[in-house]
Amino acid sequence: MTLLKETIERIQPLDKDTQNEAKNYIDGLIKPIGSLGKLETIAAQIAGITGKVKGNQMKKRGIVVMCADNGIHAEGVAVAGQEVTTLMAHCMAKGVTGVTVFAKEANADCVLVDVGINSDDVIPGMIHKKIAKGTANFAKGPAMSYDDCIKAMEIGIEIVDQMAEEGYDIIGTGELGMANTSSSSCVLVALSDVTMDEAVGKGAGLTDEAHQHKKDVLNKALALNKPNANDPIDVIAKVGGFDIAGLVGVYLACAAHRIPVVVDGFISAAAALAAVKLCPLASDYMITSHCSAEPGFHAMMKALQKEPMLMLDMRLGEGSGCPLAFHIVDTALAMVNEMATFGEAAINNEDFVDIRE
Repeated sequence: MTLLKETIERIQPLDKDTQNEAKNYIDGLIKPIGSLGKLETIAAQIAGITGKVKGNQMKKRGIVVMCADNGIHAEGVAVAGQEVTTLMAHCMAKGVTGVTVFAKEANADCVLVDVGINSDDVIPGMIHKKIAKGTANFAKGPAMSYDDCIKAMEIGIEIVDQMAEEGYDIIGTGELGMANTSSSSCVLVALSDVTMDEAVGKGAGLTDEAHQHKKDVLNKALALNKPNANDPIDVIAKVGGFDIAGLVGVYLACAAHRIPVVVDGFISAAAALAAVKLCPLASDYMITSHCSAEPGFHAMMKALQKEPMLMLDMRLGEGSGCPLAFHIVDTALAMVNEMATFGEAAINNEDFVDIRE
């Protein structure tokens, strides 16, 4: 608990003066005011994080992928067996899954962490921090102990602490684990006013009957465990997963180190929501990537008060949206670093209107 508490205490607000300076500078670039939309918002946010308007570059980037199985799988809420988590983890380590292929194309590293895969395999290329071989079935009781939840969060913090030492400029969040959409749905419902009908999708492809079964199981699990909405650690310990808990630590540590952190899809956003509940200032360091096709994702964004930047009908997870977001962030920073101002171009901008109004 000491590392978690110290990390939260280190999180500071954005540099609002520099962020506002960046907004004014961007308004003075040779374009109609507001015409580059979210690129302008992202660039100003980065300025508030780094404390400088120009010269920001995200050269060293990485995606932390937390891998763990979820015991609720035993209730038949997923289409694939837990062995698929292990097989996919091997493929990730070989660089042939969606996120690893996309990351390579974006010149980003994938930091793969076994925080709870239900296997004895020691997978080359993964960081081995296994707490247990998957969480317990939270339809029967808590998914994990309170202490193990904190341990998983602190693993995420330790990973980012090391990445900060290695000079990473931006970090993405990813996950791998069968049935983790179920855990994420319960975290969302427990931490917001969202209903289970709004939160639960068909995951990797459930039938209508299996979809209803999934919602019934999760509603009963919430009623049984009674997670405390005022304590995100209690929520994740009772109905979450090691992967979600680990990502909470990633978000908090990125904020503490003033490193921009990219939110991927539904599971990644569940961890983001828990992190913001633990420390609201952590939200300022988060950049959302794509709009997941999972039904509950829209509710998750509303709870986070965020908007995704890309609409690609993706729902893979893994962190697959993060490399795409890295490209967008690069573009936003190039706008600030390389575009001319009206003054430099000797263009009179008095007739330009703010198209945001």
